[in-house]
Amino acid sequence: MVVEKACILRRLLKSCLVQRPACLSTSATMAKSKFEYVRNFETDDSCLRNCYIVVRLDGRNFHKFAEHHTFLKPNDGRALGLMTHSARCVMAELEDVVIAYGQSDEFSFVFKKTSTLFKRRASKLMTHVVSQFSSSYVFYWREFFGDQPLLYPPGFDGRVVLYPSNRNLRDYLSWRQADCIFTNLYNTVFWALVQKGGLTSAVSVVLLKGTLAADKNEILFSEFNVNYNNESAVHRKGTILIWERQEETVKKRTKSPREEKETDATVTRSRRRVQEHHCDIIGEQFWQEHPDILEQDGP
Repeated sequence: MVVEKACILRRLLKSCLVQRPACLSTSATMAKSKFEYVRNFETDDSCLRNCYIVVRLDGRNFHKFAEHHTFLKPNDGRALGLMTHSARCVMAELEDVVIAYGQSDEFSFVFKKTSTLFKRRASKLMTHVVSQFSSSYVFYWREFFGDQPLLYPPGFDGRVVLYPSNRNLRDYLSWRQADCIFTNLYNTVFWALVQKGGLTSAVSVVLLKGTLAADKNEILFSEFNVNYNNESAVHRKGTILIWERQEETVKKRTKSPREEKETDATVTRSRRRVQEHHCDIIGEQFWQEHPDILEQDGP
């Protein structure tokens, strides 16, 4: 009886397949052949091989955004913390990012030379980084700003740049850190003149025009008794995120085969985690301490 029913079911299924309305298959074929030509308008934006892919995002109109959300001057630890946390979320999603560097309202994400993520398509990489970062910034806003409301969504734009050699990449990151050093020193002096010195913004701009780093340091020390070297490294150097292996000890419940009861055992395991640094990346020491970041240059 069971065999007969199985045979009947097979015959019914076969007849359904054979007698399927021709219009269904024809329309599907016609739709594919008729409209698929539009794919030819897509351009190939695959990034050149054997190059580091850098996606840098910047806050769009962030000066206005900071004013509306009353960011503290010259630096707001909440805002910088949220930027860094959002960057961590990007790296957690895209493990091909070997190093990220951020300061103020920007972050640069470096994909390894050998990455084949999204077939190395620039548009895919850029949009994924920017969208993941932006959504994380909004999602974790309350963790850093508490009950202060987010008045409107922030905007970030992105760009993709390729660097073929380790020297090129290091020079790029050095450029971004040099910008951080220059900008933060200026902002620190500027807001000291405004907030502590009682000067207007216009007068402070004129006073600082043409001054060198030594001049700014002298103003801070002589007028406000501030040693700039004692300022927080996260403000002076920016934030570096890299993958590092860490040993961690966890408790694991095991069952003894003889006593047939569970006991707690301590297990040590190694895991890759994103670690945060605030140090100099222009010199050699950082790169000597973390040689696994850079890949060997090609011939």
